[in-house]
Amino acid sequence: QVQLVESGGGSVQPGGSLRLSCAASRPTSSSFCMGWFRQVTGKERERVASIYTLAASTAYADSVKGRFTISQDNAKNTLVLIMNSLKPEDAAMYYCVANFRVGKDCATGSSIEYWGQGTQVTVSS
Repeated sequence: QVQLVESGGGSVQPGGSLRLSCAASRPTSSSFCMGWFRQVTGKERERVASIYTLAASTAYADSVKGRFTISQDNAKNTLVLIMNSLKPEDAAMYYCVANFRVGKDCATGSSIEYWGQGTQVTVSS
């Protein structure tokens, strides 16, 4: 079992920035992929960003491209999401996810092996 613990959520004004972190209990260097999903109550869960460890590649939802950056610090076993130019529509519960089985994609929620508990992001003036 892998534990994922998110931190860094909070309240920010539109246009502001936040840095989310996710500490993993297993070496992130051994992951196939990691990422972030978000969900607003009553709406479908949305993939925000993914990072593929061996390929060193990233993928983003169109809605966050150019504003969010995902990265992985394997020395600290931490996944980071830097969110800039935040908009009210970015407000949601953000979840860290990880897959360690090779080939198990992080793009869809149904294929995720491990989820964190979530951290709330609020964007309002």
